[in-house]
Amino acid sequence: MRRLIPLVVIISFIIAFSLLLVLSGQSFYPSSSIRWLALVYLNTTFNPAMSNFTVWSPEAVTAIVWDYRGLDTLYETTVFYMAIVSGLALARGVRKILSSPGGEQGLSVIVKTVTKITAPMILAVAVSIALHGHLTPGGGFQGGATAAVVPVVVIVVFSVFYLYSRGMSTDKMLVVRSGGLIGIGLVSIALFIAGLFLGVESYVFQNIGKASSPISFPYLIGGALTSGTLWWFNLFEFFAVSAGFTIAFMILMSPEAESIE
Repeated sequence: MRRLIPLVVIISFIIAFSLLLVLSGQSFYPSSSIRWLALVYLNTTFNPAMSNFTVWSPEAVTAIVWDYRGLDTLYETTVFYMAIVSGLALARGVRKILSSPGGEQGLSVIVKTVTKITAPMILAVAVSIALHGHLTPGGGFQGGATAAVVPVVVIVVFSVFYLYSRGMSTDKMLVVRSGGLIGIGLVSIALFIAGLFLGVESYVFQNIGKASSPISFPYLIGGALTSGTLWWFNLFEFFAVSAGFTIAFMILMSPEAESIE
């Protein structure tokens, strides 16, 4: 009977919290007055009639993150990168183990089989979230965080030795993360460099061409809406974030006995 008490408490909390959200949502009415800055964002993120101002992205959040305030996002990504580097520096003594000592590691065969089936599904969803981030809610960070669930599940089900035995290491993940950051940097300065060669005005983190700076990333590729630089930023951010979280998880879940002082 005592074992059922925590379960009943959790279920009761979920039901009560859900009802609270529903009731509060029904009584909420947005203000009729919208601030001018919000109107600018909503009117320009995807507006073909304003070709000199639009970002060509139906997803306003992604447009704000990578276009209107792209430098802020770059600095945030850099801070995350430095945090990962600091973690690697603190755990630099962790050995690159190629096989698990002491026999078979991990959970049961059933759990391992289910994990092998669901892991590709999780990865497919993560890629979809990242590559459609300029069209629907999501983006490179959200997709990368979702993809990082796969190594966490593999570590829990198979053990961290399984990743090492399959050739995955923190060094290789750091290469992937560095490649993602380099890609973000190259995309952010691509039009600026092109403008220098062409002799026209252009800017760092420029996306779609403006009246004063006509050069632009294509917003349509093969009939698919890519929203200029946004699709590329999400792609490289996906690699950077997924690799960064994987590094952190591998460090945190490595056995303490395998650390060298």
